[in-house]
Amino acid sequence: MARLIVSLSGLTDDSLPRGAAFAAALDARGVPLSQLYRPGAWTGQADPPLVDWLRGRRGRGDAIVLHGFDHSAGPARVGRRAEFAALPRHEAGLRLRADRRPLGAVGLRTDLFVPPRWIASTGTVDALREQGFTMYADENGVHRLDGPGSVRARVLGFRASGDRRPVADDARAAEAWRCRLLVAETVRVARRDGVVRINVRAKDLRRSARVDAALAAIDAALAAGATPVTYRLPTTTPARAA
Repeated sequence: MARLIVSLSGLTDDSLPRGAAFAAALDARGVPLSQLYRPGAWTGQADPPLVDWLRGRRGRGDAIVLHGFDHSAGPARVGRRAEFAALPRHEAGLRLRADRRPLGAVGLRTDLFVPPRWIASTGTVDALREQGFTMYADENGVHRLDGPGSVRARVLGFRASGDRRPVADDARAAEAWRCRLLVAETVRVARRDGVVRINVRAKDLRRSARVDAALAAIDAALAAGATPVTYRLPTTTPARAA
């Protein structure tokens, strides 16, 4: 049976109204969100409106997922690599502990992890397991850490990568290509009973065409019979909601 995971990342106080509107659209479809949250986005202090909203969303069935601490350039990054892409086990463990402290302080503790840019080093994975995380997801799959069970599934979204880039030079045509591709790949994966993983970034919500495309892709996955889940239960087959 196909499954559908929709994640939302990069929310701030400024983008919260758009995020709330997107979440409401998913509520109407019976689709929970996996909220990718990075506590270091506000120079050491959590954003109260966002934190309150996330607590409320978790009560509605959303999953809170640690998404690193600080995605800006700094000592934790090597060249253009993401925050956890190259860290050895010890350094990754120290950073994970630092990441989790502010989560616990605001009541958003979690054992789910998605690394920035969806790239985690082997040392990071070892540190996650040592600290009791139960799941991490990278760009190619979802992996359980508390037992066997991994699913190969590529992240779908509007970030062009590799050789899957718009062939059009015109910006409007390239944008339309990205939107069509998201819907087409969603349908392909859902029809093969795979795991559809759609990630929407806060900056995507500023573009109505991307919001419409994401919702169209979600509707297509549901029409193909995909069961909506979060990263809390990616490798099990839950009962379909009534």
